[in-house]
Amino acid sequence: MAINHETWAFVFGLLGNVISFMVFLAPLPTFYQIYKKKTAEGFQSLPYVVALFSSMLWIYYALVKKDASLLLITINSFGCVIESIYLLIFLVYAPSKTRLSTIKLLLLLNVFGFGAMLLSTLYFTTGSKRLSVIGWICLVFNISVFAAPLCILKRVIQTKSVEFMPFSLSFFLTVNAVMWFFYGLLLKDYYIALPNTLGFVFGIIQMVLYLVYRNAKPKTLEEPTKLQELNGHIVDVVKLGTMTPSEPNHVTKSGAVTETASNV
Repeated sequence: MAINHETWAFVFGLLGNVISFMVFLAPLPTFYQIYKKKTAEGFQSLPYVVALFSSMLWIYYALVKKDASLLLITINSFGCVIESIYLLIFLVYAPSKTRLSTIKLLLLLNVFGFGAMLLSTLYFTTGSKRLSVIGWICLVFNISVFAAPLCILKRVIQTKSVEFMPFSLSFFLTVNAVMWFFYGLLLKDYYIALPNTLGFVFGIIQMVLYLVYRNAKPKTLEEPTKLQELNGHIVDVVKLGTMTPSEPNHVTKSGAVTETASNV
């Protein structure tokens, strides 16, 4: 008995939910570290603000679309909850200056930015046009997020170090992109499928670079450098030679961190 497209889409969407769920939980060691030290100094809030905004966008898109959108709602609802918890913990333990900048970023992107997009699409668009506009916003935003690895790929080549690009992380993010690509493709929803094509390509490139440089002797960076890794997460690098790697998150002796987030 042949399985129809909707059933296959559900299977891929369900697998995407499972993998995305694990990726959303990946920063837990980071926040345990923050809680243990009672300070978020040296850590960045931008990854969690961006992840929260992405989840909010996809929930809105799914609610407008209605058809076959349950799996988008489930994982992104969880994303909104877990990212909000991360941000709450961050705000509790962040220094005053960092806390203020985080609140400003939340207001700018997640309150006023999302609110402006919500009101403009509700009052100036209707029906399929509204869905198309929201879909394009989600598509462009996720392409920009998936394009973030360009910086870390360049840095891996320059330093010959894969410390901030663990293979398991690249692998699971690539698999995640594949699941959501087929989910979107089978539903003929190219707003979901197209960004994940880019995610798959960058994931493959990351794994190839890992295999090329995994045994290479790394070059030491003497000056602090900010990198943007994978899908929007900020990395503070202070002398690669002094850091101790861990997976899937990186908490270094200098207080620097790398982490992951999910994208549909």
